[in-house]
Amino acid sequence: MTIPTRGLAHLGIRVHDWQRSLRFYELLGFTKTAGPIGPEPVVILDHPSGLELNLVVNSPTATEPNVLMDVPEKHAGITHLAILCDDLEAAKVALEAAGYPTRGTHQFTPTMRGMFVRDPDGVVIELHQRT
Repeated sequence: MTIPTRGLAHLGIRVHDWQRSLRFYELLGFTKTAGPIGPEPVVILDHPSGLELNLVVNSPTATEPNVLMDVPEKHAGITHLAILCDDLEAAKVALEAAGYPTRGTHQFTPTMRGMFVRDPDGVVIELHQRT
């Protein structure tokens, strides 16, 4: 038996400073639609593609290592979020101009390229282009 599901509802990302995170995600086309709300404050961001992010505002420090990517031990969990992007070169220019360094462009297959950047809390974001 399988459980009938219809798609992704949202992705939660723990952050320290939601306003700092909002500035980053606005560059990627997200807009704030609610929050902070709830006992562990959540700020809801929506994207025109239908993707919703919930910024969970309860990280106690502004800079911490990403335990899934920055420590030698390999822990189970989501390592990155990939967002479709039509123009990696333009994205690179905009992100770097805003102070977010990117890590090169990678050709994964003949029709798929990607570029990586970290949000202000160290979450790895892949901008993914299908050619």
